[in-house]
Amino acid sequence: MAINTAKINGLTWLNVTNAGKKEIDFLAKNFSFHPLDLEDSYASHYAQRPKINEHRDYLFFILLFPYYDRKKREIMSAEIDFFITPTHLITVHNEELAVLDNFFNSAKADIQGKEKFTGATSSQLLYEILNRLLLGCFPMLDHLIIDVNNIQRKIFTGFERQMVREILVIKRNIISFRNTMQEHKKMIRKIMTNNSHFFPQSELTLYYHDLIDHTKNIWDILETQKETISALEETNNAIVGFRLNTIMKTLTVFFVIAFPLTFFATIFGMNAVHMPIVGQPYDFWIILGIMAMASLVVTLFFKKKNWL
Repeated sequence: MAINTAKINGLTWLNVTNAGKKEIDFLAKNFSFHPLDLEDSYASHYAQRPKINEHRDYLFFILLFPYYDRKKREIMSAEIDFFITPTHLITVHNEELAVLDNFFNSAKADIQGKEKFTGATSSQLLYEILNRLLLGCFPMLDHLIIDVNNIQRKIFTGFERQMVREILVIKRNIISFRNTMQEHKKMIRKIMTNNSHFFPQSELTLYYHDLIDHTKNIWDILETQKETISALEETNNAIVGFRLNTIMKTLTVFFVIAFPLTFFATIFGMNAVHMPIVGQPYDFWIILGIMAMASLVVTLFFKKKNWL
């Protein structure tokens, strides 16, 4: 839990991580933020969906961004809460996004990074933050594309059963990615059109349209990968089903061919008094011949029907 400060040409960026009672009390004491907005910012709370609240003195909104958990091999959502005032930009998050932490450290310590924001406003700084967070999504998309391509290469190499799990992992990650990103374009449009007091149209329209283009590109790539992995899943399932059918067919043929052997072995194994053939000279070989002949007849029948 911490509150870190970066001064950028008169603009103050407060980066609040893992917010607990101490951090929330600090924000409540120093800013006139609504209690419900502050309650949403506790580290133990999770919004589940983006939202935006405009107040007279500040703008509050929540966005979700994806990050990759290497241990679980899962793409998950990280929440960032933004408080925007004319002189302050406050980000509240749980340190799940390295891109945001790296940019804050750069803005705080790098002299050249500070000079870039000459005459900076909170809306301009917000653009820089969102731009880096959206650009940070593309390496994850590249890894998803590589994973899908690997599935496509391996799917016909005899590892179809192993591919079932890999396909499900990729599908889960694509779905999680889509769920995280689906509201971004709408939220950025709301920020641009409904909050002109904090976001001057003449100054930032072009930049924020660039953010919308990023969200469109991300969404288009996700749509393509979703369709591709679904098609690969259907193909893989068809191959697995075909192989299982072949195995079942082979086992059925073996069972039917072996059935006469079992049938005659059972009959001649009975302890009946007047059993034919049994007790005659060469009875063992005669019984074996009958069993072999029955199996041969069944085999020839299967061949005639092209079942073998």
